[in-house]
Amino acid sequence: MECGNIAGMAASTRWIVLVALAAGVASMGALNGAASPGKSDVANRPNVVVFMTDDQTVESMRVMPNVKALIADQGVTFDNSFVSYSLCCPSRSTFLTGQYAHNHGVWGNAAPNGGYYKLDSTNTLPVWLQHAGYQTIHLGKYLNQYGTRNPREIPPGWGQWYGTPDPSTYRYRTYTINENGNLVTFGSAASDYKTDVEARLGVDLIAHQAADPRPFFMWVAFVAPHAGAPKDPDDPSGMSTPSPAPRHRNHFANEPLPSPASLNEADVSDKPAGVRNRPLLTPAKLRAIRENYQQRLESLLAVDEAVAQIVNELTVTGKLDNTYIIFTSDNGFMHGEHRIAAGKVVLYEPSIRVPLLIRGPGIPAGQRRSQFVVNADLAPTIVQATGAQPGRVMDGRSLLPFARDRLLQSGRDILLETPTYAGVRAPNWLYAEYTTGEKELYNLARDRDELSNLQANLSYDSIEANLASRLARLRQCKGSACRRGPQLSLGTRVQHRRGTRDCRSTRVLYRVGGPSSRRISSVAFYIDGHLLKRDHRRPFTALVPKRLAKPNGSLVEALIALSDSRRETLGHRIIGCSFS
Repeated sequence: MECGNIAGMAASTRWIVLVALAAGVASMGALNGAASPGKSDVANRPNVVVFMTDDQTVESMRVMPNVKALIADQGVTFDNSFVSYSLCCPSRSTFLTGQYAHNHGVWGNAAPNGGYYKLDSTNTLPVWLQHAGYQTIHLGKYLNQYGTRNPREIPPGWGQWYGTPDPSTYRYRTYTINENGNLVTFGSAASDYKTDVEARLGVDLIAHQAADPRPFFMWVAFVAPHAGAPKDPDDPSGMSTPSPAPRHRNHFANEPLPSPASLNEADVSDKPAGVRNRPLLTPAKLRAIRENYQQRLESLLAVDEAVAQIVNELTVTGKLDNTYIIFTSDNGFMHGEHRIAAGKVVLYEPSIRVPLLIRGPGIPAGQRRSQFVVNADLAPTIVQATGAQPGRVMDGRSLLPFARDRLLQSGRDILLETPTYAGVRAPNWLYAEYTTGEKELYNLARDRDELSNLQANLSYDSIEANLASRLARLRQCKGSACRRGPQLSLGTRVQHRRGTRDCRSTRVLYRVGGPSSRRISSVAFYIDGHLLKRDHRRPFTALVPKRLAKPNGSLVEALIALSDSRRETLGHRIIGCSFS
């Protein structure tokens, strides 16, 4: 829509309907791979380091000052980050494939329906990165049951392998690491504490990369704060806990257990039988939960130190500025909410919410994002950042455009799925259907602790029907169908002041429409991030003078809020007038 093309369009009164792009016009090239580096400049491609904890809640991030200072304060924190299947192996398989469980096929931690050998490891993220010219490095926990057939096995795609074969994965001391095919056993000395060993190995591996012209991808997978051996003197009876580093033991001995309204929920009569049949937690059980909570926080202190050591080595080797660093967890964890003393898998917020921080080239520092993201987005993010070619149809989308643009909203729902239930997580709603026929429906805008199941409330039937329809589509989705938001479009029409074709008097009229437009509650129009107009009445339009646009192009974005709580951004690039 440059000035030279306006004359031929001026007489037309028809609307030009733009394709609805949830990621916005500014990100079109990046989402399609056009912004990714080419094969000719492999050496200049960014490195990627992923730190992944095991069973970590968002609440516990407060005890990790190094992670905050080195990653969060230097990058973007995603405040609404979820996992689709809150369990170790299915979640990590999603990380390795960019797919929901119904597409990658791993439905549990153990055979026959889950575990390491269930995943097709010949077609995963490290394989794609290796084909793209990357050195690939794994350090720490991999997938459950890895190594039970052959502890010396190195999964496809990994150039440097320092994985922990089962059954020693969940041991903080007296464990084994497969170091590129050589089994190395560590003892019970303080220096053998697993997180500390992984920190030293991580530093050494990055130091060795300084002489390697290839970019590298490193996945550092800590077992903390997952429960694991050995037993410590203060472990509570009847509950598995992690084993903190000796220097951190009892650091949080006086820390209270968080007490949301859902803790030891008084009335669970509206919950499915799996929760409804649970007794109230006794004072003794609550004390055990608190001790577990304290030890889990303590185990994270060594992780925080390890992150600092590895990031420092990136600085020493001159790699930091060209490295994307991602910090996340494979799933959350329950600490007595809804009477669930410990564990995950369930669809409640402490179980499915996980920390997610990203820093790296082009990522703004110290910002937070409200967009809804899922662990299926991590592989697409790394693929876009590195220019690798995926061998699978991925269900997620790259997070880089969202990190760079605070206005970008996808409008999509998040699928939650396990063998016993499937659910949909929308901004203000959680809806789930169980194989038993039971259902759950929560209005999270009013009930963030998920205390009142509205499924039997007739006044919410239309909302439930809408969510059920969306869930039915997601349960079978693949690729772009998993990312699809509301059916919306952004139409444009050029207007000239009567009797002139001068660019400076030309205006572009934007209008939001599409089959889902009946659900629109408001539209905010922006140009280059600056608010132009907020419209609460149909037909949801904005008139943009071209003189406001930059000669080299400006981005007009329509941030659309729907009555069902979803938000989607549509964008259009407009070329401004030259005044030279």
